[in-house]
Amino acid sequence: MPTAIAVTSPDLVLPPHDRQTPPAVIQPLETLESSLTGMHALIEQHGYVISLYPSAAPGELARRLHTVRSVLESDRIALLGIDLPPLGIALLAQQLRQLSVCDFSPGVLASSARLLAHYIYAGALLGSVAKLDRVPVSLKSHAKSWVPGAQFAVLANPRPQLVRVGQEDLAGPEFGTRLLVAAEQPPSDWVTATLAPAWQVQGVATVPLPEQSARWWGTARLAEFAAGLYDVSVLYQLVSSVRRETCHWCGLELIGDRCGFCAAALPPPGELPGAPARAASSVRALPPGVT
Repeated sequence: MPTAIAVTSPDLVLPPHDRQTPPAVIQPLETLESSLTGMHALIEQHGYVISLYPSAAPGELARRLHTVRSVLESDRIALLGIDLPPLGIALLAQQLRQLSVCDFSPGVLASSARLLAHYIYAGALLGSVAKLDRVPVSLKSHAKSWVPGAQFAVLANPRPQLVRVGQEDLAGPEFGTRLLVAAEQPPSDWVTATLAPAWQVQGVATVPLPEQSARWWGTARLAEFAAGLYDVSVLYQLVSSVRRETCHWCGLELIGDRCGFCAAALPPPGELPGAPARAASSVRALPPGVT
């Protein structure tokens, strides 16, 4: 069985692209007993579990996940707090699900989450930025948010940006992506009719708005969007192009500078006896020829 990709709520599960993409697992969090039972069953069935949770989630959620791993005394659970808006987390989970059927080891798969997140363009169309605290907002933008009919386009990842709709454009990806749109209000016409062509996306799909989106963006008047790589062959090429290392603490493979399972940082080159020179960064440009 492929490594299990777990999320903390059903609204973070996107439909699979094809029959080969495994379903995401919803980790039970109602009680400690159900959490322990559910996680133990996942380990028994899949061998390894990569659990994604929003880094902006209430502290008790992260504490519950870490308690479960501690009680089970398992080194086969990767707990990854993801600093992305809800729809971005859902997209990242979908990408990891696609890659879980490839020949990557659990350690490489877990540590690839940071790399893949760098290539996710996550943002929203907002009717107000008065309560937005995830992205820097100027006093001028705060004042304009009280003007009737004002709309703002906000990019939270990979580089924060806030613009007034109709006055400036959001910086988009320079590679082929598929755009996901989850709308509540205002209508998402600007996202599909203006943003999608400007970003030259290779497809648009409408999905339900995650429950935590309004809390994350500070308003219920929003249309959330996320653009990212969607072809599993391109995802595979991106991850496999990064140099692999061995974690000096738990022994699993990894890419980048930190193990996804034990969170141990990769020592600087030469710090350990006989240590080879190591890659300095986990983030690379797309390999040549990938669009």
